Amino acid sequence: MNIDTDVIFVIGLVVGLLSIPALIGAFSESRPPRAAAILVLIAAGLISIAVIRKPGGYTLSSAPDVFMKVISGIVN
Repeated sequence: MNIDTDVIFVIGLVVGLLSIPALIGAFSESRPPRAAAILVLIAAGLISIAVIRKPGGYTLSSAPDVFMKVISGIVN
């Protein structure tokens, strides 16, 4: 199974963004952020897999272009 590294990278970014409200909610209610920590680990794993598999890697400035490329591929 060969999945494009750009798709893995974007999924990692989305999961990472979804972990932020979970982290804030857990800390504001003074409970351990278990679900948020799992989401952060999954996001870090996906992003690191994508960076390792892509020959040139990713830069912070290329992230919006990659995101838009994947989204436009899904829409079209």
